[in-house]
Amino acid sequence: MDDLVTLVLGATGSVGGRVAARLRDLGEPVRAASRHTATRFDWADDTSWEPALGGAGRLFLMAPDGVDVDPAFVRLAADMKVGRVVLLSSRGIEAMRDERLLGAERLVRESGMDWTIVRSDWFDQNFDEGPFRDAVLAGELSVPLVDCRQTFVDLGDVAEVVVRALRDADHTGHTYEVTGPQALSFDEACALIAAATGRPVTFHGSPEHYRRSQTALGRPAEEVDVEIEAFAALRELGDSEPRDTVARLTGRPARTFEQYAAAAAAAGRWR
Repeated sequence: MDDLVTLVLGATGSVGGRVAARLRDLGEPVRAASRHTATRFDWADDTSWEPALGGAGRLFLMAPDGVDVDPAFVRLAADMKVGRVVLLSSRGIEAMRDERLLGAERLVRESGMDWTIVRSDWFDQNFDEGPFRDAVLAGELSVPLVDCRQTFVDLGDVAEVVVRALRDADHTGHTYEVTGPQALSFDEACALIAAATGRPVTFHGSPEHYRRSQTALGRPAEEVDVEIEAFAALRELGDSEPRDTVARLTGRPARTFEQYAAAAAAAGRWR
């Protein structure tokens, strides 16, 4: 434990909430910030930035999907003597040409602060508290990745890696890929959820099915086609390869998707 205050952005979200909770468990002073916390932080309101940063020595940096990390905020953090920043990013962003996250990574590397970048694969919890939950409950999920395998990772493991990077200077200057211990296709992941819940979950991996299902929801075809192109670039990378980052940094094995699915089902997450 030390006396450095850690500012955790997105503290009411699935990742930030877990990071803040883990830091508190370790007795670390935490300033949890979001649009709906006592310490207010809003990317769209730069008057909220300085009060949130005041006195903070470390920063967990993330931005919601579709929101850019503002260069002015990163400069302000450095000017206000934040010493260490850990950025949550994603695997495959070069292939998917994700300029939002690529730009955020550049900002952090050039910030003058000690930095670590955590590139996560797909979260396990996308299936029970994220974008796939409704599809799982409906028994039918569509993602245009065909049978390409992904290394789904538990959010608890991601948060633990983030916390280690925040607390230990040995991780300065590193970009870590954080994955689960095995590569699974979405079809295989759905089968494990079905086994845990006792209810079928059918997976559709074709771009055509994805286009039909998304446009049926009223989304513009042009917007859906942009997503399909990004998924096609991800498919070209082939199957994801598991990394040992969780085990190396935490000293324990990463949680398997089967363990996640069993625990989520037992907790009633898909009722």
